[in-house]
Amino acid sequence: MTDTNSQGAADSFISHLVELRDRLVKASIGIAIVCAALFAWPGPSAIYDILAAPMISSLPAGAKMIATGVISPFLVPMKVTLLVSFMLALPWVLYQAWAFVAPGLYTHEKRLIAPLVISSSLLFLSGVAFCYFFVFGRVFKFINEFAPTSITVAPDIENYLDFIMSMCLAFGMTFEVPIVVVVLVRMGLVSLEKLKAIRSYVIVGAFVIAAIVTPPDIVSQFALAIPMCLLYELGLLVAPIFVKATQAPDEVVD
Repeated sequence: MTDTNSQGAADSFISHLVELRDRLVKASIGIAIVCAALFAWPGPSAIYDILAAPMISSLPAGAKMIATGVISPFLVPMKVTLLVSFMLALPWVLYQAWAFVAPGLYTHEKRLIAPLVISSSLLFLSGVAFCYFFVFGRVFKFINEFAPTSITVAPDIENYLDFIMSMCLAFGMTFEVPIVVVVLVRMGLVSLEKLKAIRSYVIVGAFVIAAIVTPPDIVSQFALAIPMCLLYELGLLVAPIFVKATQAPDEVVD
């Protein structure tokens, strides 16, 4: 009997590994398809030019960025294209993650996962878009205006890529605050009343995080901290709705 149970557990574990492999392959194929489409149009060079536009617009007329590495003019646009491909394919990637865990969920739990996959994708992309369209132009303008007249500002394309990746990731993750609040409340890890009670600490924490992950100018710090606070309040508003919509039939509502 023990051997039978052990064999069944082993088979179940292997089947889960096979399912995980299949989901990872499907997610990778989705990213590859988007990447191939971006390579075809508009192309890696054009994508990098779009990404570099906020910096170029803040430089003196005729100034350009530089590439100090031998293969940087080729490698950096490739990295940017892969990054953009992943971001555009993020809903598909998250769907594959949802499809992997869905068979083990109850019906009322599945009603929570689908909206979270969609909303988390939209919120992350919204954070990246907010960073690109609103923050970058103001940050680069501040930095270049602060630079002494005795130097020539000519950013390296690899350093620029590292900077924008870290900034986009910071803003994308920041915009996931409502999802974190909803999950904490739904899983019963923290009560809604407790989250409301620590609102003042969250505000202070938001400004501390903004001071750490953004350049040392007040515009970018406020641009990260204020949305974080507003999104926290949004999470407090929608968390009860999600809890009620995904409640099990036998759960008692307080």
